Amino acid sequence: MKRQFVVFIVGGLLLASTAARAQEQQTTTESSLKAKFGIKGGLNLTNLYVADVSTEHMKAGFNAGVFAKLPVTRGFSIQPELLYSLKGAKEDYNNFAQGSGEYRFNLGYMELPLLAVVNIAPNFSIHAGGYAAYLVNANIKNVNDQGTVVGATELSTGDFNRWDFGLAGGAAFDIENFTIGARYNYGLSHIGKDDNLTGALTKNSKNAGFNFYVGFGF
Repeated sequence: MKRQFVVFIVGGLLLASTAARAQEQQTTTESSLKAKFGIKGGLNLTNLYVADVSTEHMKAGFNAGVFAKLPVTRGFSIQPELLYSLKGAKEDYNNFAQGSGEYRFNLGYMELPLLAVVNIAPNFSIHAGGYAAYLVNANIKNVNDQGTVVGATELSTGDFNRWDFGLAGGAAFDIENFTIGARYNYGLSHIGKDDNLTGALTKNSKNAGFNFYVGFGF
């Protein structure tokens, strides 16, 4: 999975770099390229994986923060971001004592993606790069089948590896100053420490998942 993801990113960038129509998105009121700064936010669909990524325990979360789009040349930009991103996974249960519901394992990160952005059409771009993230909070929530939180347990962030690193790639549409995009993040770091119970329970899991977002640049 990791090798296929890397090949997909590299191949996509090489293809995009040769596109004849590639150009940096400009709004109708702009006469030249310029750096843009903005805000963004949206939906996360994340999971934890050991060997292969599966959607079986995918959980909804959110991402929100700021970004900059810095043009290097026409058709190519560098995009750093600073986000709060809620990741994790869920586990369904159905038993006599509790009824039915799910446990949501939530990991909140301050995340710094750094992406290369290539426009393959005036309003469409692909992007690829990596991210570094720092864990700021963790908890487990018990949610019943009506969607009500019936219990929550805060977890010590010291029981986890605070830093996470990974690969990221996706695509976006630009409509004037608005951006609508999707991205896939593939974690390369174990979330649990090897020398405590958390590491044993998470079985050397890593983060993975999709981001769907909207943004506004100015």
